[in-house]
This record gives sequence, structure tokens and C-alpha cells, in this order.
Amino acid sequence: MPLNLGDTGYGSVAGPGLSSSGAAGSAETAALLVPELEEDEGEREQEWRPMSKEELEEIAGGPGWRRLRCYLVVLFWLAWLAMLATAVAIIFTSPRPVATPLSWWRKSLFFQLQPDLFTGTPTGSSEGVDALCDQLSYLKSLGISALILRGLFDPSNATDSGERSGTLTQVQHLLGESDEAGLKVVLDVCDVQLFGAREGPETQDGWDATQNALRFWLGQGVAGFVICDTDGAHSEKSLLLWRGVLEEFSKEDEERIVVVKQMRERLPPLRVSSQQVNGTLVDVVLRSVLPASPRPLSAGQVAQAIETHLQAPEDTWLGWMVGEEGPHDLRKLLLVLLMTLPGTPVVQYDQLYPAQGGNGSESSEDKFKSRHSTVALFSSLSHNRAREEALVFGSFTFLPFNATLSSATSSPPLLAFLRSWGCVHFLVLLNAGSEPHSLDPAWAPHLPQAGVFVAGTAGDRLGAVSLDALVLRPREAVVVKLFEPGSYS
Repeated sequence: MPLNLGDTGYGSVAGPGLSSSGAAGSAETAALLVPELEEDEGEREQEWRPMSKEELEEIAGGPGWRRLRCYLVVLFWLAWLAMLATAVAIIFTSPRPVATPLSWWRKSLFFQLQPDLFTGTPTGSSEGVDALCDQLSYLKSLGISALILRGLFDPSNATDSGERSGTLTQVQHLLGESDEAGLKVVLDVCDVQLFGAREGPETQDGWDATQNALRFWLGQGVAGFVICDTDGAHSEKSLLLWRGVLEEFSKEDEERIVVVKQMRERLPPLRVSSQQVNGTLVDVVLRSVLPASPRPLSAGQVAQAIETHLQAPEDTWLGWMVGEEGPHDLRKLLLVLLMTLPGTPVVQYDQLYPAQGGNGSESSEDKFKSRHSTVALFSSLSHNRAREEALVFGSFTFLPFNATLSSATSSPPLLAFLRSWGCVHFLVLLNAGSEPHSLDPAWAPHLPQAGVFVAGTAGDRLGAVSLDALVLRPREAVVVKLFEPGSYS
């Protein structure tokens, strides 16, 4: 049977470019690569070649691309303005602490001293006052901004103006030097009949003598007076007279103040209407942290007194001082407490310059090192208080520990409180006991766990710290600035 049966016969293959009759060739003789296909691929490759710069510029300059670029630019600026408006709205709507302007005494650090104790010379001698004047710049460098001077007046010869007092010239010289050094001076006249009390404070002659004495010393540049709540001047009638005279000499940022040192367990109330001298007769109430005691206080009694004050917040603006002398090894701990409590700290001379160490066996070198470390701690605390708003304006929160932690040993419990201002928190830890204390992780879960040491009684606490790993040594106090992980506040 013939294989080729015609145009449509079995086995015939009509390839591309072949006629239906198969005259041009059969499938067996057709070329595998058709030249026409190769030419098409070459044209396709030429069609997708990269565009030249001139071609791109010609196309980009078209109306469609110009319109698209305008839309993108407008969209960018609208998005940028929307983000800026959102940020401004967040800033203005977020709650922020507002620093209330404080009077100078509320943000000052007071240093109480007796010139004769400070200089080692009798108060009435000019050498003693001159020696104190030489130290004013040094005291200013420590962060002290006001002095409370005691022992300048002898009750036996103090008069209404002090003109016949042997210390008048020295006091005037000291006031002038203090003003040049930028230090304010407050005179402590507790238990001193300085204001003509011999005529009787309730008589007209007594009132006249009081006003003359106040005007005399205020004219010399005295910033205020300290009286005791046991003095005859601590009465509504007397303080109203004082307030009227002080307002005559008060100027902006130079207000003259009255400080009442609380000697009794409770301060007698002074009721005065709001129409009288802005409703206040006393600017600062100076209170002792430690209670009066005929015997030296133990560490447990000191811890109990501190805890009592920490648990009983006061509405009155307070000034704090140590008062009674506590154990020698708690002197630095009490210094940390004074400098971190809300209110006005009043540091006493013997806290920085004790007459003797804790025991008679201390060498002079050990005493010098102890004194140097105490002054360094005080300087660190004062400068941190000057630049950290939380230690001046910040709220106060007492942090009680778990009962199991405080009752585990007979040692006094660990005491702690928080000073907060916005997102800044300062944690103050006080261990007055003789055993080390660690922090319970469940003690304050809301607090940040990371922080950095600001100050400490040991002097060797530096750098970052985790509260979970912090162990307080016996008789140690530390100040830690807390921050959230990744925060640099």
C-alpha cells in the first residue's frame, strides 16, 4: 500500500511553510529552526532593551508623570503635618507635673551652727567671726544656701537692739560677708530675751522694743528669726506684730521668715483668719526626727522614730533636723533621711563635724577619713537635691515592707519611701539594723526594677543596679534613681 495517499493521506505532515501539496518538502526534510522565528526573537530582544536617559526624560516629562509627582508631594506634606499635629496634641493632652514656684526657704538647704563651735574660738572674739567668714565660700560650695546662727547673743546682756552687746560689730561683719557669699542668715533667738521682754511683752513698751529690735536686725540684712514654741513670742498677738514688721522689709525673692522650732510633743495651734497676713503667721515649723530622750537612743528606737514620721504625712511645710544625737554609726543614715524628706532640711554642724568618733580608740586618721566621707556624702546629696525636681517638688510615698520580711529577725525593719515627679522616681532605702536586708521581689511590683545609684552611706555604690539583686548592709542607706528598661530619664 503506498504511503503517500495524497494531500490528506495517512502519515502526511504539513509543516510550517509547506504547501498543502507537500511539494516544498516533507516533514522529514523540513528544517528544525525556521529563520523567521530567529528573526522574531531578535526583534523582541531589541524591543525590551533599557531606555536611554533622553528617552526617560522625555517620558517623565509627560503630563501623567507630572500629575503623579504632584500628588505624592502633597501626600508627603499632609502626612508630615498630620504627624506633627498628633505629636503636639499628645504633648498638650498628656498630664504633666507643674512646678509650683517655691519661696527661697522651701528650696534652700539650711546649715545650723554656733560660730564658737565651728571656729573653736569664743563667740565674742573677732577672731572667731573672722574665721567663720573665711569659711563662707566653702560652705556655699557644699550646696548650703542659708545659715542658722546660734549662740550669738548672751541673754544676760542682750538688749532691744543689741547696740550694747559685745557681738554687734562681729555680727554686722558676718552679715555683710554672708551677703557677698550669697548666703542668707537667720538668727536663732530661742530662749533669748532679745526684744525688750524686761518691760513685759504684752505692755506697750514691750511692743515698741520688739518692733525696734526687729527693724534693727532686718535692716542689717537678717533673713529671718528662729523662735521656740515655748517662747513668749509664740502667740497669735506677737506673731501678728512680727509679721507686720517682716512684710515691711520683704521684697520679691527676699521674703523675711519666721521659723518656729517645735520643742513640745505637739505644736500649739495658731488660729488666724484668711484676711490676716495671707492666713499664715509661721513660715517653717522646724521639727526633730528623733525624740528627746535622757539616754542615747538605740538603733531600734531610731528606726521606730523614723517610721513614725514616715507614716504620718503633714500638711504644714516642715523643716527637719535630727535633734537628739543618735548612734554614731547612724549619723550618715540620718543625713540621707534629712536630705530626701519633703520639706526644708536643716543640717546641724555636729552632723558633718562631730567632736569625736564612735569610740575613743579611733585614730586621728580614721576620724579624718570618716569626716571626709561624711562631707562628701553631704555634698553629693545637696547637689543632687539642687538639680533633681523630684527631691524638691516630688510627691512622697511611704513603702511598707511585707510583715514576713520585717519580722524575720529582731533587727529593725528596712524602711523605704519614694519621691516621684512625673516619670522620675527616687527610691530611698534605710537599714538601721545590724543585719543585711534584701528586697522581696513581691514587695513593690509596680516599681521599675532597674536603676542607678545616686548616693549611699558606704560611698562605694556606683553605676546601675537591679532591685532584685540589691542587698543593703547593716547601718546603710542608699538613694536609687529608678528608670524603665530602655529609658534614659
